Amino acid sequence: MFSGIVEEAAKVVAVRDEGGNRHLRVKCSFANELKIDQSVAHNGVCLTVVELHSDESYTVTAIQETLDRSNLGLLSEGDEVNLERSMVMNGRLDGHIVQGHVDCTAVCESVERVDGSIYYKFTYDVAPEMAAKGYVTVEKGSVTVNGVSLTVCDSERNSFRVAIIPYTYEHTNFHAIEPGTKVNIEFDIIGKYLARLAEFAR
Repeated sequence: MFSGIVEEAAKVVAVRDEGGNRHLRVKCSFANELKIDQSVAHNGVCLTVVELHSDESYTVTAIQETLDRSNLGLLSEGDEVNLERSMVMNGRLDGHIVQGHVDCTAVCESVERVDGSIYYKFTYDVAPEMAAKGYVTVEKGSVTVNGVSLTVCDSERNSFRVAIIPYTYEHTNFHAIEPGTKVNIEFDIIGKYLARLAEFAR
């Protein structure tokens, strides 16, 4: 379980494919604090630490389903990936409840600077039957983009915008997002549960 508050935008230092799996080696400031089997969100995808290295890096493995559903298959050596360790349950929930289970990818349509903030518009393609199950955004609701907990504005059927403050822009990989960039999306789990319960109430 995560909160969508990114700890670090870290560098991918190696990528190795093995069958349908992809091994990502990531170097970050807290690598020496990690343990084997620990969960870390990478661009919002929960992955398990499988190997620790002496150069402040570690390795995680993404399976084919994860690669198909997320943008992790697009990562190359030198790219930045947003990292968050799992929540401490007695701490503050500064973002929102994030599972680390990416629902789909979205494409950045536009980036606009307005009065000190940066507005990003994203479009996504979700089948109507999935939208009925809560795979949608709502105005002023929560959404996770590349692992970052954000508030939705201008929610439409297949698109939404978010406003990024300069701190988030500088300390996550949002500074690398431009029109055409593919990002990971996780819709709010509370909305999914409400949609599911509504099915039984009919």
